[in-house]
Amino acid sequence: MSAPTAVLLGVGTGLGPALARRFGREGHRVALVARDHDRLAALAGELAGEGVEAEPFTADLSHPAEVPDLVERVRARFGRIDVVVCAPLDLSGFTPAAELTPQVAGRLVDLYYLTPVAVVRAVLGELRERGGGSVLIAQSVSATHPAPRLSGIGPAMAATRNYAQSLFAEVARHGVHVATLQIGGMITGSAVHAALRSGAITPDVDFPELDPAEVAEALWRSHTERDRPYGRIPALG
Repeated sequence: MSAPTAVLLGVGTGLGPALARRFGREGHRVALVARDHDRLAALAGELAGEGVEAEPFTADLSHPAEVPDLVERVRARFGRIDVVVCAPLDLSGFTPAAELTPQVAGRLVDLYYLTPVAVVRAVLGELRERGGGSVLIAQSVSATHPAPRLSGIGPAMAATRNYAQSLFAEVARHGVHVATLQIGGMITGSAVHAALRSGAITPDVDFPELDPAEVAEALWRSHTERDRPYGRIPALG
């Protein structure tokens, strides 16, 4: 039997590489998905040097209609899909509620809600037939704790969290795990981290710094423990 495949959607410079290494360490082949092919190819080369089989796939995740083709390209390369981790990023989501436009809101709903729905539609049949696998969604704590200047991503992610919890209850009996992980900090090395440090975005919230390896570990635990449809990092005391 071929090795399992993890599909990482929205691979940036922070969490994505950490996820690739965490799942790769457990014997998963890794599909790296984002818009910047050159950066993904460079990361795939680094991972190959560490013994992780990885392949770059260029896609614009703000277009849900492109998801079925992306999934088929991954299947053509690896033969199977076992885990999908959705962790896309759009910095325009750091938007004050008073300034949010329908155009921006629509784009963020496409990226943070409709694309995960499209992903589930594309992979659920395979996972259910095999009786295993996970769809994991990394999102901001603003999905449940609204905050000033985070009104773009929060509502879209709240819809996804609602959807994921319903889906968890429906597909767990088939051996399929669906969960969200709410991230309550800025992941070091990420585009958000860089934007906050430079002042390019200025949310009215203080974010602790988080090690990307720790966030990747939390997502790995969700995949292996499979006991609930949500998690949070840092955990609430």
